[in-house]
Amino acid sequence: MERPYIIGVAGGSGSGKTYFARELHRILGDKHCTILYQDNYYIDQSHRFDGDGGSVNFDHPSSLDFDLLAEGLARLKQGKSIEVPIYEFATHKRLQKTITCDPKKIILVDGILILDSAVVRAELDEAVFFDTPEELRFQRRLERDVVERGRTPDGVKKQFDLQVRPMHDLFVQPSKVHAQTVVCDLGEYSEALQAFTKKLCI
Repeated sequence: MERPYIIGVAGGSGSGKTYFARELHRILGDKHCTILYQDNYYIDQSHRFDGDGGSVNFDHPSSLDFDLLAEGLARLKQGKSIEVPIYEFATHKRLQKTITCDPKKIILVDGILILDSAVVRAELDEAVFFDTPEELRFQRRLERDVVERGRTPDGVKKQFDLQVRPMHDLFVQPSKVHAQTVVCDLGEYSEALQAFTKKLCI
């Protein structure tokens, strides 16, 4: 098969990037496209975790194994399958079992910090960044973390104020300069999806 084309999909937590990646994947089809999630590459934090909204900073680049992600992308480019780690948010452990990811024509890489990582950027063919207002990002994160990850609203708010917002300002937002496409508001979402669908039409 031809070498996979790798697209980074970045932006702040709750920016709409994951929804975009999943919609693009749905349109292109599982036969031709797959998604790698930054969230799978968290370093095991079970020995350090001290409570919801505690001291473990999940929004700092040091909490993620970007070398392993970059290594995996390089192998996929070579037409080789990789084993993707599984991070369990309920226990903050990296599980022993993995997910096999086979090379596809289009590989989407989803994550808030992927464009901050030089080693990951080096493996991308292009990137899109979702630049979404903070209030909307917080509301989406609050709903996701409470419903999907069993967290408390107070813990989510505390983490957002102490970690998410400052890390976004320090690492995520500045990484926008590495994106070829920036989606600035909700009105541009459908346009971006149509543009990428047309460009990647298989």
